[in-house]
Amino acid sequence: MTERTRVLLVAHGAGLWITTVLTGWMYMFNLLGEIVLFPLIPAIDIQIPGEARAWNMAHLEGITNGLLLMGLAALAPLLELSERQHRALFWSSVITGWGFTLPAWANALAGTRGLAFDGGPFAGGLANNVIYLTGWPPVLAVHVVFALLLWGALRRLEALRVAGQG
Repeated sequence: MTERTRVLLVAHGAGLWITTVLTGWMYMFNLLGEIVLFPLIPAIDIQIPGEARAWNMAHLEGITNGLLLMGLAALAPLLELSERQHRALFWSSVITGWGFTLPAWANALAGTRGLAFDGGPFAGGLANNVIYLTGWPPVLAVHVVFALLLWGALRRLEALRVAGQG
């Protein structure tokens, strides 16, 4: 993977962390039922929609996926992959990171889960169905990420064995 591509993974990871900070504010204000930033801003009564569980999930998605992208950037030199496979790893990682994080935020705002079309055992509706359908690209992409990660590591191990280093 080129250095530029690795830096782009770190930048996407940082973007996910920035999203996580914003989500953390929403989570905190949801729990408090008001914006409280004393002594900077007086309390402002506001009701952030959604459940605390959903905001917690959205907050953790950004942290986890940001770390995933940054970790892959650090590990890329250890993987024995072709240029095409590295490109697939990059795009699959970006789709995974943003594709799991943004719908979690949308679920928190909409009061949905997005786990099943029409909601399954949870609330359904248009918002749920749109979030559910947008969840398919990252569901597929994450499997590509992990397959390429394992494939690249196994190929590197084999190359080290052949070179007498493993």
